[in-house]
Amino acid sequence: MAYVYGIGRDGEKLRALARSAAGVDGHAVAVVAAGGLVALVSAVPAVAFDESALQHRLGDLGTLEDLARAHHAVVDAAFGEAVFLPLRLATVYRDEPRVADVLLEHRDRFAQLLAWLDGHVELGVKVHVDSAAAVSRATPAGTAEPPAPSPGRAYLQQRRQKRHSTEDLYRAAGAVADEVAHAARTLATAAVVHRPQQGELSGRRETNIANHAYLVPADAEERFRQAVRAATRPAAGVQVEVTGPWAPYSFAAPAPDPRADGAPQ
Repeated sequence: MAYVYGIGRDGEKLRALARSAAGVDGHAVAVVAAGGLVALVSAVPAVAFDESALQHRLGDLGTLEDLARAHHAVVDAAFGEAVFLPLRLATVYRDEPRVADVLLEHRDRFAQLLAWLDGHVELGVKVHVDSAAAVSRATPAGTAEPPAPSPGRAYLQQRRQKRHSTEDLYRAAGAVADEVAHAARTLATAAVVHRPQQGELSGRRETNIANHAYLVPADAEERFRQAVRAATRPAAGVQVEVTGPWAPYSFAAPAPDPRADGAPQ
């Protein structure tokens, strides 16, 4: 089977990269060329990469992280050398001749995407909320204490104050997210709104409420960062993070379905 990392224009830089790169599970990286395009691939065993094996690997966080790390290492290295169209994680075809057929069948679409992505990087903008700030808002330091109510009434008042503070915090965070998104779009060629990241995927204790990706001209990266900083008005408990630059994962169209040609199900 052929595991495909992505597609670029045929050229010595990507061919040289393939000769020195290591891919998923340590497999060598090779080039499949057709129609003026190249795909970076690894020959992988079906026992580890057919549909049932992939379902197991993608369902286990540890093996998923290993697979993603190796996939992204090849994509990022290729993106550092030439314009490169990343394919989604775990794109697998029956064999290398089938990959060549796909390059020929979809040559025009791939060429158009590569031309569109040329000279661009992907930057992420995330807005996070620190829920602990809502608690501190509800009980600001130095506030004079009124006469103590009954325990039951005190509990209800505390719950009400915390709820109102949390609502205010998320309202402020939403306003910041809107203003930042407006500023970011003025310098971006395209934008994608992703689902907010939660739990282990976020890598943070704060709550992610906005997770956007922007396709930005490489020569406008610093201006983009400055525009986001300028649009980020101070708000207690709200944090704005710019990530990247990345290969344009969010703007690469899905590859033709590997199963459409009768590949293993």
